[in-house]
Amino acid sequence: MLLSSDDVKGFNFKQRTGLCRIMLPKHWVVATPASPDVLRRYRGMGPVLAQTLYNRGLTEPDAARQFLDARSGNEKPFCRADMDKAVARIRMAIKKRELIIIYGDFDADGVTSTALLMQTLTALGANVKPYIPHRVDEGYGLNSTALVKLAHAGAKLIITVDCGIRSVEDVEDGKAVGLDIIITDHHSIGPEVPKAFAVINPKLENDETHPEYMLAGVGVAYRLAEKLLRVANANDRVKPRLKPEDLLDLVAIGTVADLAPLNRASNRVLVRGGLEIINTANRGGLRALMEVAALKPGSVTAMNIGYTIGPRINAAGRLESAMIAYHLMASQDSAEATTLAEQLQTLNNQRQDLTRAAQELIRERIEEQQSDVPLIFASDRDFRPASV
Repeated sequence: MLLSSDDVKGFNFKQRTGLCRIMLPKHWVVATPASPDVLRRYRGMGPVLAQTLYNRGLTEPDAARQFLDARSGNEKPFCRADMDKAVARIRMAIKKRELIIIYGDFDADGVTSTALLMQTLTALGANVKPYIPHRVDEGYGLNSTALVKLAHAGAKLIITVDCGIRSVEDVEDGKAVGLDIIITDHHSIGPEVPKAFAVINPKLENDETHPEYMLAGVGVAYRLAEKLLRVANANDRVKPRLKPEDLLDLVAIGTVADLAPLNRASNRVLVRGGLEIINTANRGGLRALMEVAALKPGSVTAMNIGYTIGPRINAAGRLESAMIAYHLMASQDSAEATTLAEQLQTLNNQRQDLTRAAQELIRERIEEQQSDVPLIFASDRDFRPASV
């Protein structure tokens, strides 16, 4: 495993570029095979698939079929009170033409979340701008300096996506300069929940069995967008032309790229619907990215998101600015989209080169020490975050 210098605090490495060896005993636990009579009940499935589903706890064939189909969700509202509060505050900001900032994270989940809410609020007529902090200069999540700067630039409402749930002090600093802050996030809850205007995070339910407990950040942002569009359609004279399902391509990309578990029905429904949209290639920026990555519309799978689309989006935040990836996802100009997609392709190639160079350096050191332990942690001050 390759680690950057920030990752290895607390480890006792040998010298500047030492190796940390960890011996892990192996203990294989083999699941008991289902009987042939049981497997035969899984009609329309081969024995390997049936056994796999059985091993994963889907011991009833009907439940297994429903899991594989994943056409409709069984969503149970989360953070209902804060969701309603957030929607009301956003609608008031739209009516008063207040400047709204969508404050995202620099990975694929954060980029797609930012693009999703930007598209939604733009369709609703909002005065809205995106902000994604620089990974090196600002670090992850909310930071007080950025919030003060945004307030001085006229912002009144900050909506976080894929970040903010641990930013207790930063939220207080933002409130002190007159900002209302709505947090949408999916990360684990800390010892204290920020006292933001509203906090939307399914983990606040403290119920791991909740259908949407394991949503990605973009899934949480989607639920807010969905509610905003539904309320607008029910109450506004001018109906938004955007439909919630138009956003599912972004949801699928962020969900898969962030490794949100697809054994959760809620994620499977969103990703399945998103893949259908992706394969129409209607989003100009995504179509341009698919072209430079040699992906053909109609044949894109979740694996393509995980190994082709996601890494290219992530490369922007790792080596340059995640705003490159955001502008690509938001682009409606084919020439601009092509240029941005080619930038991401170049950055991803650079990321791969850095990774290979780091791997080769560590391989040489392992061979010199003739190490044969099963797990090795290696660090070097020269490793860039992009290479690990």
